[in-house]
Amino acid sequence: MTGWTWEYEGYAPADARLRESLCTLGNGYFATRGALAECAADDVHYPGTYVAGCYNRLTSRVAGRRVENEDMVNLPNWLPLRFRVPGGLWLSPDTTPVLGHRERLHLSTGVLERLTRYGLGEGRVLVVRQQRIVHMAAPHLAALRTEFTAEGPVGPLEIEAALDGGVTNAGVPRYRELDGRHLTHVHTGAAGPGTAWLRCRTRTSDIRVGLAARLTADTPATIHQEPARVVQRTRVDLAPGSTVTVDKTVALHTSRDPAISDPLHAAVDRVRRAPGFDELLASHRAAWARLWRRAELDVPGEAGRILRLHLFHVLQTLSPHTADLDVGVPARGLHGEAYRGHVFWDELFVLPYLNLHFPEVSRALLHYRHRRLERACTAARDAGRRGAMYPWQSGSDGREEAQQLHLNPLSGRWLPDHSHLQHHVGSAIAYNVWQYCEASGDTEFLHTKGAEMLLQIARFWADAATWDDTLRRYRIRGVVGPDEYHDAYPGAPGPGLDDNAYTNVTAAWVLCHTLEVLRTLPEPRRRELAERTGLDESELDLWEDVSRALHVPFHRGVISQFEGYGELAELDWHGYRQRYGDIRRLDRILESEGDTVNRYQASKQADVLMLGYLFPPAELQTLFRRLGHRLDEDTWRRTVDHYLHRTSHGSTLSGLVHGWVLARARRAEAWEFCQEALRGDIADVQGGTTGEGIHLGAMAGTLDLVQRGLTGLDTRSGALWLDPVPLPELSSYTFALRYQGHWGVRLRLEHGHLEIAVPSSDCSPIDIRLPDRSVCLQPGESSRLLLADDWPYRPHPAALPARRA
Repeated sequence: MTGWTWEYEGYAPADARLRESLCTLGNGYFATRGALAECAADDVHYPGTYVAGCYNRLTSRVAGRRVENEDMVNLPNWLPLRFRVPGGLWLSPDTTPVLGHRERLHLSTGVLERLTRYGLGEGRVLVVRQQRIVHMAAPHLAALRTEFTAEGPVGPLEIEAALDGGVTNAGVPRYRELDGRHLTHVHTGAAGPGTAWLRCRTRTSDIRVGLAARLTADTPATIHQEPARVVQRTRVDLAPGSTVTVDKTVALHTSRDPAISDPLHAAVDRVRRAPGFDELLASHRAAWARLWRRAELDVPGEAGRILRLHLFHVLQTLSPHTADLDVGVPARGLHGEAYRGHVFWDELFVLPYLNLHFPEVSRALLHYRHRRLERACTAARDAGRRGAMYPWQSGSDGREEAQQLHLNPLSGRWLPDHSHLQHHVGSAIAYNVWQYCEASGDTEFLHTKGAEMLLQIARFWADAATWDDTLRRYRIRGVVGPDEYHDAYPGAPGPGLDDNAYTNVTAAWVLCHTLEVLRTLPEPRRRELAERTGLDESELDLWEDVSRALHVPFHRGVISQFEGYGELAELDWHGYRQRYGDIRRLDRILESEGDTVNRYQASKQADVLMLGYLFPPAELQTLFRRLGHRLDEDTWRRTVDHYLHRTSHGSTLSGLVHGWVLARARRAEAWEFCQEALRGDIADVQGGTTGEGIHLGAMAGTLDLVQRGLTGLDTRSGALWLDPVPLPELSSYTFALRYQGHWGVRLRLEHGHLEIAVPSSDCSPIDIRLPDRSVCLQPGESSRLLLADDWPYRPHPAALPARRA
């Protein structure tokens, strides 16, 4: 790592897929993994290309059952460019001696550069230098420049560039029993002497795909059609010490694109009109420079370098181009096929960062959820519920895409999957609606689409809650919380848990805040919404009651993860660590032994502690008080301690949440977990999963950790609230944000001081609220505030709306 460069030295087949994920290039519309252009897909390499929102559904027979899965499609491979001495093998690091190899990812410009020295024998060396871009300004274009240099008498070189439509989805070994042949009707041809094309379509979703490639070299290329491939071939002469340059420019369109009539025609036309590589590179670099200005983040040291890489991948997956698309947040980015490209609750960790930099992207991602609101309402009706039941995994149309079976690679067994019971995804969507509107000031969205989603999610929770005469409380039964390891009670005939604390508390939050939104809607809009949804006052009275009387279980002075959690057995953590070392995937270990995590007080990831991630301490206390519980600091610290020692961290999100929570509860231990979150993908801490795609939620979450977590930044009630808890390892840094029309509000935390600068504009002043003071900054003003060493806890006033009269 250097400041703006991510570099790998030497060729390491065992690390190839990890490198390919972390060297992926994209622009929010499509992305291509960082595989070498001369390497085909095999057990070492996997050159995948993915267009945001491009899915296809297939049915497979697995473990004696017909299983339907929808996947983000691996589209035709535009990368192939191979070379050889006439009569010899095609050169690649797996077939030819490699005398030197370096890959360098330039974060500031979005350029992937590689330099390889191939030994050809008898003192002959071929030096290959490539620069690759997936264009950030023109999102349908990509380009590859290859420079061949001869050291010694190399002589002629045969070069072959291709578009390959014979690809499948085969990037995740666990899925290989599933049908991965998503493309059909592959046709190829030529569009003039220098341009080749390929068209195909997806098998069931019938998305038409068009690619066109232009090859530019000193000698003209010939075009050849092969089964599912189109190839451009040329031959160049390499004198000793000379360099020959070959440029490959590619355009990609699908029938989901707006303002086109045919994707193939659009691709051919675009690639014909595309300028040369140098001009493309210049406009690409300029587009990246604009992005970096809007997402300014200056954190010193190794943490800063990793954060910059994380930001780079967030921007490649969710760029301003995303604002024009009907897509959600793919949990593994556009970087691989893990989770089949589905949309989970990971947006809960992504949108809070985007809200304060690219609110137009956040709005588009929420539009994705709103367009699928009708489907969520249909799912609720089918389950006998009112309101909207959003799916745990979403894809093209918003139906539940959670798998029915999952493979335990340790035992080789296919097991039932009950993750679709994680209905808390609805609360995550509601939380993101609220956070986006508070940060952006977008009352139009809040009063229209946002209010509709909030209303239907609140309606679902109120209907899901049942009254218990014994407890004198409402209960939500048969769910799964964020800890996916617990999906049933030991020995129970069916799945589901009762009164998951995270689910119930967030449901109360949704009900409370939806009531507040409905109270503040303009009267004509409220009447219109009530008429369209059949909302009446008696329903609002029920919401009020449920929001105050949902059951939150406790055991031995700590919040219980779910009802009955405290009665489960304790796991021999020391013994399992001694036997297995890495026990992150405790579920697989225990199942392979014929046991189950359901028997133990053991969690995959933060569950109860997610409440401390979502809500500042004062708001969480107020929320519990609304539910009739006193959550003092001692109770919360005991709760943190309890789960800290009973979590295996089988998710990259776990270290992030624990670091965030410990920064306020037990600061001395926070940095260990922050480091775990920072290194989750670059060190592949989950044991090979990064090669299947990066963990976008964890990457964005680390950015939000320094933006909101350690600064205590909260956008609420028309003000910026700040309550800093700087860690010694992250006590000085700078970032800029966009807040309610103010572009480039700059905050710097350094040596016990907080500096805030508001750029000149015609916007209203910004109210800054700290625990012990308030500051109002006019546009063009700045302020330097002295921070106390340890902030005393002071409840924020009006942390939650007051009770309706």
